[in-house]
Amino acid sequence: MAGRPLTMLGVGVVRTSADAELGDRLVAVERGIEAWLDEYAPGYVAVERVFAQHNVRTVMGTAQASAVAMLCAARRGIPVALHTPSEVKAAVTGSGRAEKAQVGAMVTRLLRLDAPPRPADAADALALAICHIWRAPAQSRLQQAVAAHRAPGRPARRPAPAYPVRPARPRRPPHPVQRVRPAWPVRPTHPVRLPRAAHPGQQAHPARPPRPVRQARPGRPVPVRLSPP
Repeated sequence: MAGRPLTMLGVGVVRTSADAELGDRLVAVERGIEAWLDEYAPGYVAVERVFAQHNVRTVMGTAQASAVAMLCAARRGIPVALHTPSEVKAAVTGSGRAEKAQVGAMVTRLLRLDAPPRPADAADALALAICHIWRAPAQSRLQQAVAAHRAPGRPARRPAPAYPVRPARPRRPPHPVQRVRPAWPVRPTHPVRLPRAAHPGQQAHPARPPRPVRQARPGRPVPVRLSPP
């Protein structure tokens, strides 16, 4: 049950020969699952949900083995729950992108084991079981709520009360004594400066005499620049 210390009753991996036929391998998986169901009689069976991968062959093999586990559980009337790998990693480690080493370390810590379970598939199976134990109560309550909502004899839902809409308050006119300031400050325009002679009552400055032409001193040669023909 969620919230209580977890205890491992048993863990194991069903192995088949890679050279055997597909049907024989599935029969071996079924026999292994049936033996575990007879020994422990679980109340739920958690199966990893198959997700898309680039390796189609791996996906097909995982889906076939998952179907055998679901068939064995349905034959005995045991409910089956599906969880994605991201959900399992997030429930055990807190991150949906955790590595296998992190999952194994957290499983060892949660179950108070001396060493991580071997092989790595055993640690994945324990992590899947822990995920279902922690998520099953919330999922069951959600399923019960959905079933109660879809029940034909449930009482009709009360309509929401129609509250009157309050009209918007009109804006108050400004007080007659109150000074209304403009939205933007108005800057005074600068006066155009006129020449000092254009102001009335003033005399214009006398014009400067023309600059005298510089003449050559007597006895000093005057430089002359000659242009080529």
